Amino acid sequence: MINQAFLQGLSDQLGQLMSKAPGGNANLQGQIQGVLQGAFSKMDLVNREEFDAQSAVLARTRAKLEALESQLSVLESRIEQADKQ
Repeated sequence: MINQAFLQGLSDQLGQLMSKAPGGNANLQGQIQGVLQGAFSKMDLVNREEFDAQSAVLARTRAKLEALESQLSVLESRIEQADKQ
């Protein structure tokens, strides 16, 4: 679920920042990656493909809903006209 390349890049960047700090630890990068991976795995995240697929489903559902609302409006107007006669 979590993109390992993203985690590695983030870990590298944090490691570079920490190595510039006094007392930088060579093992720190691995620890940072572990902490980040643990934190991200606890989050309820989806990847871009899943998000795009669900967005497409939502768009189709919204279009169907709008069509049904339009049909309902037409039917309601027909009922109103029939009641007036």
